[in-house]
Formats: sequence, C-alpha cells, structure tokens
Amino acid sequence: MRLHGEDAATTSGGATQDVTTESLTLLEKAALLTGKTVWETRDLPRHGVRSLWLADGPHGVRKQLGAADHLGIAASQPATCFPTAAAVANTWDVTLAERIGAALGAEAAAQGVDVLLGPGLNIKRSPLGGRNFEYFSEDPLLAGRLAAGYVRGIQAQGVAACPKHYAVNSQELRRMVSDSVVDERTLREIYLSAFGIVVTEARPRSIMSSYNLVNGVYAHEDPFLLGTVLREEWGFDGAVISDWGGSNDVVAAVAAGGTLEMPAAGLDSARQIVDAVRAGRIAQADVDARAAEVLRLVADARRAPAPEVDPLEQHALAREVAARSAVLLKNDDGLLPLAPATRVAVVGDFARAPRYQGAGSSAVNPTRLDSVLDVISRSGLEMTAFAAGFRRDGTPDAALRAEAVEAARGADVTLLFLGLDEIAESEGLDRSTLALHAAQVEVLRAVAEVNPRTVVVLAGGGVVEVPWLASAQALVHGFLAGQAGAGGLLDVLTGVVNPSGHLAETVPVTLADTPTAGTFPAQGRTAEYREGLYVGYRYYATAGVPVAFPFGYGLSYTTFAHSGLTATADAATVTVTNTGPVAGADVVQVYVSRVSPGVHRPARTLAGFARVELEPGESATVTVPLGDAAFRHWDVATGAWQVERGTWRVLAGAHVDDLPLSAEVEVPGTVPPRTEDLPERYRTGDIRDVPDADFSALLGRPLPSSAWSRPLTVNDPLSAMAGARSPLARLAYRVLAWRRDVADRRGKPDLNILFLLNMPFRAIGKMTNGMVDAATVDGIVRIVNGRFLSGVAATVRAFLRNRRANRRTARELAGDAPGRSA
Repeated sequence: MRLHGEDAATTSGGATQDVTTESLTLLEKAALLTGKTVWETRDLPRHGVRSLWLADGPHGVRKQLGAADHLGIAASQPATCFPTAAAVANTWDVTLAERIGAALGAEAAAQGVDVLLGPGLNIKRSPLGGRNFEYFSEDPLLAGRLAAGYVRGIQAQGVAACPKHYAVNSQELRRMVSDSVVDERTLREIYLSAFGIVVTEARPRSIMSSYNLVNGVYAHEDPFLLGTVLREEWGFDGAVISDWGGSNDVVAAVAAGGTLEMPAAGLDSARQIVDAVRAGRIAQADVDARAAEVLRLVADARRAPAPEVDPLEQHALAREVAARSAVLLKNDDGLLPLAPATRVAVVGDFARAPRYQGAGSSAVNPTRLDSVLDVISRSGLEMTAFAAGFRRDGTPDAALRAEAVEAARGADVTLLFLGLDEIAESEGLDRSTLALHAAQVEVLRAVAEVNPRTVVVLAGGGVVEVPWLASAQALVHGFLAGQAGAGGLLDVLTGVVNPSGHLAETVPVTLADTPTAGTFPAQGRTAEYREGLYVGYRYYATAGVPVAFPFGYGLSYTTFAHSGLTATADAATVTVTNTGPVAGADVVQVYVSRVSPGVHRPARTLAGFARVELEPGESATVTVPLGDAAFRHWDVATGAWQVERGTWRVLAGAHVDDLPLSAEVEVPGTVPPRTEDLPERYRTGDIRDVPDADFSALLGRPLPSSAWSRPLTVNDPLSAMAGARSPLARLAYRVLAWRRDVADRRGKPDLNILFLLNMPFRAIGKMTNGMVDAATVDGIVRIVNGRFLSGVAATVRAFLRNRRANRRTARELAGDAPGRSA
C-alpha cells in the first residue's frame, strides 16, 4: 500500500485505498476531527474512510451494547476484568504489565475495538483521589514504565492504546473546570515524566487529554503541553483525543495539537473549524495535520478479523495477576501461609460480594466473578462457618457482629475480609476519609479478642489508615483484584503463590500526615500544587514524617539479602540472595540522593528497579541503569534538563526506608551546583501550610484568583447553579443534589448525576450529538443568570438555526451539495 504523507485509510470492507488530506474538502477534514457517535469516529464513505470504534479499557474492555454512554451506566459486552492499575503497580513487573496489555489488546481486537482507552497513569497526588484505583503510583518512574508495558502489549495486537489523562489530572471534584496551578519544575519532574516515558518507550498511537486546565489553559488546547512537550520534545506523532466532553474550543485545540473531539459534538464543530480557516484565525496546515493524524490512526487499525480469545485462559491470567499484585503487610509469628486442612472461619461481606473494580467509565461486565465463598472449597482449607459480620454501608449491626464472633470462636484461624465500599471511591467524586467504616473495625476487634489468629484481607482501590493493626496477626492488601481476585488471594493465603507485591504508594499513619491534607480536593476554581516536588514518599522521606507502611514495602514467605552494591553514574549493580526456605521474588529498588549542595530536591528519589525470582539459596546479580534521568532536574532558568555535577549517593534495598547499601559516585553533570532564591520550606520539605507568598515565589508569578465568576459563564460547572440568580437554576441544582444524596445513602454513586454536577455548561453542547451548539448554550446560561425572556428567545433561535445548519452540512458531507473546500 502506498502512503501519501502517511495519510492512508482503510475502507470499511478491509481493503485499502489511498486517501490524502489533499483529496478531502476542508469540511471533510474538519468533520474528521469530531466524533460521529459516543464511541465512533466519523467515516467518509465516498473516500473509503471507515469509522473507528473506541472503548474504555484500563483493566478490561468495555464495549457497550445498545444505548451508549460514557460513564458505564448501560450494559457492555462481557469481558475479562483484570486487577486495576492500583493493584498491578504493586508487582513492579514490567513484563507482566506487557502480558496484561497483550490480553487486553487481544480481547479488544476480538470485539472489534480499534482504540482502547487506557492505561491511566496520573500521579497519585493525594490518597483521597477518587479515581486512584485506575492509576499506578505516586512515583512517575514506576507509573511510566508499567504503563509503557501495557501500551506495548495492547498495540502488539493491532489495537491502538490511548494512555490518559494528559495531564495534571489529580482530583475528581469539578474536574472539568478545575485549573491545576503548578510550577514548571514540578510539572516536568512529577506530572509529565510518566507520560514522557510512555511516549518515548512505547510509542502509543493516541493519547487522551485531561478535562482540567493547566496553568489557565485547557489541556486539550494547550500549545505547551500538546505542541512543545508532547510533539516537539517527545516526538509524538499520533492523535490526541479529548476526554469525553472535555473539548472547550475546538478551533484552539486544532491549532495547539488536539486531534479528535469526543464524543459526538456535532457538525457545529466542523463549521467552526471551516469558518476559522476562512477568517484566517487558524492555518489550514493545522487542520491538515490533525486530519492526517486521524487518517493515520485509521490506516494503522487492524483490518483482518481477530481471533476469539479463550475466556478460561484470560481468567487464569487475571488470577495470576491478582496473586502477584497482593501485598503482605504483616505476618506475625509466620501465621501465613495457612497449612492444608486449616479450619478457617470466613467473616466479612466482601467474601461473598467482592469489591473487585471501581465505579465509573472503567467498569467492566466480567465474563465471570469469583467470590471467596465460591472457590474456598478448592483451596485446601476447611471452612467452618461464614458470617457477614457487618453491613457494607457501615451501619452498625450488633447481631451481625455477634454472629462473626461466634464463627471466629470455633476456628483455627479467622479470615476477615474488610474494605472500602462502592461509594467510597468512584470516578466523579473524591474520598473524604482514609478510615474504614467503624463497624468493620469493631468486628475486627471483637473477632480478634476471641481468636487472635486473625488474618485481615483488605479490598479497595487505595490505601487506608490502620490504627487497628495490632488486632490483626496478619494483613494482606489485595487492592481491587479483578474478577479472579478471590482465587488469587486464596493462593497467597495458602502459599500456592509466595506474595511478592511491594507498595506503589505510601500508607500514611493518618490523613492529617499527608502533604495535601488541608487542600485536597480544592474547592475553588484553582487547584494549587503548593507542595511542589514533595509528592508521596518524596515528602515523607524529606520532612521526616513517620508512615504506617513506606513506599516499596512488602513482605514474603522467604527472606532476601542484598549485597555487593557497585555504582557509577550510568548504572548500579546489586547481588540478591534468597536466604529463606522457599522460592520467591524480590524487587531491588535503587534510589539516589545528592550529597553536594544544589537546587532543592527530595531527600531521595527512585532511580530504577529490578524484579528477580530466586530459588532457596540462589543468588543473582542485577544491573539497574541510571544515567542522566536518575540525577537530572528541570532548570527553569535555562529551560532545559540539567544535571548538577558533584557527589551523589546511590542507595539500594527493600523499600524507600530500608536502603542499607550505599555507594557514592561523582557525576560529571551538565551544570555546576547552584543555589536558589526560594523559601527555605522547599528545601526542608515543610510544605503542608505554604503561604501565598511562598507559593508565588515557587511559581515565579502572582497567584491566579480561585473565585468563581459572577455572573456564571459557559465554563462554570452546573453545581455553581446553587448560587445562580435564576430561581429555576437554583431549583435545578437542588434536584441534582437531592438525587446525588439519595444515591449516596443507597451506597452506590449515581455517575450520571456526578458528571452533571461537575461538568461545565459548555459540555451540554459537546455531549448531545449536535442537537445543541455553542450559541444554544449561551442562551441557556443567559437563563441561568436571571435573564429569562431574552435567554429563552436566544435559546430557541439558536436551536432552530443549528438544526437547519446541521441538515445543510450533512448534505454537503454526503456530496449532495457543493463542498466547502479550501
């Protein structure tokens, strides 16, 4: 097949046809840049350009059946639900991540999906992040390498991966209008680095932009993010796809490097692009470049029918991943693994109705779902009794607690399954606490009093406070373990699998200890990243704040010794020996710390890691590459990555707070050490209460206003109707809030209501398949601001005008009228 400027596309029948942007009219090119339906790109039948099908897929394919929506409300085709990214990250296993990606890609291909929307790799700025279950880590190196494994695996199956959400997308509250205010060094080193690793190592064919603004500019239309960094510095040449409803100004997006507006915003967007070219507000070359990116995505899509996948093999892989993702956090007196025929009482509602995935757009309709009660009979354990123990929503129930105590009294060991309920974490809302429901903790303490041999198995997409830890003789965190998680966790509990998970995020002692405890989620228009570089372990290690379990921590049924560290500026070499009685896997972690003076930086940062599997008594020597990436910082003064020359310390060990091996190296660097005119708190890590003046100094500019506008604008969230001038708007808000609260009381989030409350008015024009255009939205906002009569008149006129325009544009695209060519 001959490609013209890499613009070729395939016909719907699988044959190929040369298509160039030169062969398309301006209107046709513009039409390619907005979706056709909720999940399909626009086709151009007379040119043989087929539509592509996109589907959610961070941990399982979610191809919807029948009525489509983007929130996971309508039914979807059955697919394997793998453990979520928060679980898989604990494996620190890039090879396993690639296997998972290949399984996801194969299943997507079999279902006719062309673009799989995932993986998610945003940094876990706070453990309260409502969508943290979809993300890997608080560390960009770990997140980036695992996500790159997913992308390679997905794309090896002929399906385009779409890593997300680019960038600085940290909170769910008002995520579509929130402005992430962050200094450039923090932006580069923490929030962009993982995406840079994915793009340069795995070459994804698409990437999804985030809803939020970054330093005052919407991510999908930010020339700095999309042009300077993504395309120029990293060499990305694929399609940038907006998050669903995340497009603000389609013309600005095209000029900046935003390719595809999703879902179906209608033909008004195409007309806006055409009119902007004719008026000279945007270069036709930009439209051509974006259209070529869509055509290239079509050309690269799989053409031959994909083979069916074996659901049993997929389920077996999901079970393997669940077992390898589990983290053994406590194991006093070697209670685990449990010997065959151990008499166990199974307690906890999660044992019969597992929490295996999060809520929202990533929700998968699993091909099957195992519970502990389903599979324990095949584990070799003898279950003496089951007791629900507690109500899932946290409502106290003395009878259930008493039943659990009686069950525990008659067993050798109690397996107590605790966790976060469905309303605790979801797309569209952030967590309000790190605590388990008090009712669950009461059951634990009551059960442990009659049977100290109690094992707690946690389920949840993130970390929880553990003030109750003394009541558990052993603790396993399974995170959200997917459809086969029950079997995988029992494999760990019985020793079929030796646990090898290591925490990809810190477990703080209390929420108050976290660096953003007083500011997350941000309530105003701006989310100010006042903590700078000090995210996760970077903060705790620098500020000397004790934690419950440190980053990288994880126990095993065997023991490992690290020795013989040698290091240069290019690599570190460590010998690992299995000194215990059984085979197991260890993760060697290498960190760096600067000895010489220089710019502010965390006390230590992860520079590399290696997973190694060893038989008892076996040793292996592993080499972890370092290089400039381990020592560099973003130098704002020169606008470039720099390495300060001088002495650095390379540290190796089991986790960030256990690094017994140390070697000093002289790094030639690119610049001499220098001092900064910054507040001392950014050197010491004392960043929990940063005053305006200090954050302004870090930013290098005055702080933007965080106040909401009055009157309301198209970019204000619907939740702002609470203070609108119009009584009808205030009533509409109260109805939405009432429905949200009803869902909360029922213990299951109403995703549609959460989306509506968080979304800006402009999204009405982006989510209605062309029924509503920008002018109609302007009329609606006029009504909300108390100008009822003029607003209604403007809304009706705009609505009718848009309908007529859509019919004309549709005829032009079909070739029934003269095209609006350039």
